[in-house]
Amino acid sequence: METQDMNQPPMTSMDLKAAAMLLLLAAVWGGSFFFGEVALSEVPPFTITLHRVFWAVPLLAIIVRFKGLRIPLSPKVWGAYLVMGALNNAIPFSLIFWGQTQIDSGLASILNATTAMFAAVVAGLLLKDEPLTPKKIAGATLGIAGVAFIMGPSAVTEFNPGNLAQLAILGATLSYAFAGVWGRTALSGQPPLVNAFGMLAGSTALMIPVVFAVDGPPNIALSLSIWGALLGMAALSTALAYVLYFAILARAGAANLLLVTLLIPPFAIGLGVMFLSERMEPEAWIGFGIIALGFAVTDGRLFSRIFRRKPQQAE
Repeated sequence: METQDMNQPPMTSMDLKAAAMLLLLAAVWGGSFFFGEVALSEVPPFTITLHRVFWAVPLLAIIVRFKGLRIPLSPKVWGAYLVMGALNNAIPFSLIFWGQTQIDSGLASILNATTAMFAAVVAGLLLKDEPLTPKKIAGATLGIAGVAFIMGPSAVTEFNPGNLAQLAILGATLSYAFAGVWGRTALSGQPPLVNAFGMLAGSTALMIPVVFAVDGPPNIALSLSIWGALLGMAALSTALAYVLYFAILARAGAANLLLVTLLIPPFAIGLGVMFLSERMEPEAWIGFGIIALGFAVTDGRLFSRIFRRKPQQAE
């Protein structure tokens, strides 16, 4: 999941069209965990990351061209795109796909749901206009508690590859959090879709040498289902996702857009159960509930509405 509010408009209302786009965004981002699980049967994690960003670049280039947007030529901007590509694509995608070699796609999506809370804390620490508030600290604490519940006591008493994979997913969420700060500080002057194109081009440039050094030249003799998963991930979970992301951001605002954090796991879990025979343990569901509560605390709107209604009910 990406949280790069590089041009953050004020919060607006969530209408029916925005809600439909939000559900579609959750579906295509949830689908990335399913596509990744399918692709891992034949393709190593770093190479999956390269496929995801490489094939999305020409698709976004067509959209940018169609909209008549200008691609910047400044070396400084492209340097910023390389950093953004590392923080928002190359590092987190690779960590998530590696994590999925040890844990199910649904569990990976649940852990990924902590992104919004960690992003709020990192932004609060590094951005002057987004101070670190008690509710952000409380939300992040609940998020960590949810993760700890999922991982269980074995996380500190014994070495477990599954726990290491879960930590890798959390590393991805922290990378997303720093990407949000970098986008706000280094790329706020560029059109959002151009930023998405530049970021994906930058992450592609970074992943090519990594893949050749670690995995070797990508194998193109893959089964049709694997190619379908890789191209679906690039076209739907990346290119289309960014178009939806910025459309929702403009229409409904950043606060409403963050609701996608809680909508992704049900889609990822549903696909895993239906097509991959995955099964979520009870502690995963309870942990997700705690993480969801942490998100509600960080967001604050649910509790503010409850407290506003209380005086009216007392009258």
